[in-house]
Amino acid sequence: MAARVGLTVERLTRAAAELADEVGFEQVTVSALARRFDVKVASLYSHLKNSHDLKTRIALLALEELADRAADALAGRAGKDALAAFANVYRDYAREHPGRYAAAQFRLDPETAAASAGGRHAQMTRAILRGYDLTEPDQTHAVRLLGSVFHGYVSLEMGGGFSHSAPDSQETWSRIVDALDALLRNWPTPPALPTPRSTG
Repeated sequence: MAARVGLTVERLTRAAAELADEVGFEQVTVSALARRFDVKVASLYSHLKNSHDLKTRIALLALEELADRAADALAGRAGKDALAAFANVYRDYAREHPGRYAAAQFRLDPETAAASAGGRHAQMTRAILRGYDLTEPDQTHAVRLLGSVFHGYVSLEMGGGFSHSAPDSQETWSRIVDALDALLRNWPTPPALPTPRSTG
C-alpha cells in the first residue's frame, strides 16, 4: 500500500507538519498520519520508527524553514533593522504555522540537535549581537534574553493573552523591539566584585 501511494519520509514529514498546523503539534501521531493518507498504520513503520521519530522530523523541518526565512530576512541588514527582521520572522512563522512553530521548540537529543538547523539560529543571533559590540559572556546572556522575549511574547500572543486589552499587540511588539535595541546599545556592565578586605 505504501509503495502504491508513493509515500516517502519527506512526504510523510511535510504532511505531518501540515497536520500539526491544523490540529496542534501534540496531536500528531503515526496513527493520525496514517488516517490522513488512508493507509494502515503498519505501512508507515517502514518509513518511521514511532511518533517520537515523526515529531523529531517535524521539528527538524521547522528549524530548517525558520533558519532559511531568517537568513533571507537578515540579508543586507544590521543593527536595529536586523533585530526587527529577525524578531518578525519568528512571530510571522508562528502565526502562519502554529504547529510547526511548536515543533521548533521540541526537545531534541544532543546528537540530533547538533546536526539540526538550530546552530544556524544561534549563529544568526550572535551575528546581530556583534553589531552591538557585545562580547562574551554578555553575548550569551543577550542570546538567552532575545530567545526568551521572542518566544515568550509569541506564545502568550498565540494563546490570546493580549487580545482583550489596548493597546494593540502589534504596537506592543514594535515597542518591545525598540526597547531591546536600546538595551543592547546600552548593555549594563557587570557589577564590580568587592575587593577582599585586608586581614593585616
